[in-house]
Amino acid sequence: MAAFDLTQFAWTRLAQGIGALLPSCCALCGKVCAGVVCPPCQGDVVHQRPRCRRCANPVAPFEAASGRPCGACLAALPAFDATVAAIDYATPLDQLLLQLKFGGRLQLAPWFAQLLRDAVLRQAGPTVLLPDILAPVPLGRRRLAERGFNQALEVARPLSRMLGVPLACQLAMRVTETAPQSSVAPSARAANVRGAFALAAGTASVAGLHVGIVDDVMTSGRTLDALAKTLKTAGAARVSNFVVARTPPG
Repeated sequence: MAAFDLTQFAWTRLAQGIGALLPSCCALCGKVCAGVVCPPCQGDVVHQRPRCRRCANPVAPFEAASGRPCGACLAALPAFDATVAAIDYATPLDQLLLQLKFGGRLQLAPWFAQLLRDAVLRQAGPTVLLPDILAPVPLGRRRLAERGFNQALEVARPLSRMLGVPLACQLAMRVTETAPQSSVAPSARAANVRGAFALAAGTASVAGLHVGIVDDVMTSGRTLDALAKTLKTAGAARVSNFVVARTPPG
């Protein structure tokens, strides 16, 4: 009999399936609940705040109401046109994102997608338009092999269904194995991802389209800016970011 070899991806999917058969407990307080996070905990930790419509950094209420880019965006306008962020990358939700990304807790992805869907609906209007297609920020081949999944794609799948926007799973590819942005000095992050992305061979044209890019965390925005430049060069009319968490300025 041939040996049964499970890849990391298969183990992750198997654990997810077994978890679905067990009683659900809140990922924050541990109490039995119907979802991933119980309503009281969600009410305690998920807070809304005024954000720049371009980069999703926190701004004063009057600045958010104006719809104009914040001072940082005006000083160095990014290639992307808008950003929707559901939460701040801060305790305790940052730990749940780390569990998704490095612990393979894929059952967290639909809950993060729901938070992001709610954020999109709150901002719905002339300045936040639903994209024509959604696409995840791609991982490099080595990192994808190590992790077994792309956390951005795991969030993008349920978000696509919730918003009714088609998902282009392999729209873009990472052609350079870059160092993780978290390990690079802020001043070097733009150079680290410069030229790192390209449209995947055989993908449909993005000319004239509004492309939505999904990611788990946005910190400096350099990765999303580099990907937006690639899409704009290919003819995309508009690029919007849909990120679960935004790291507040330090």
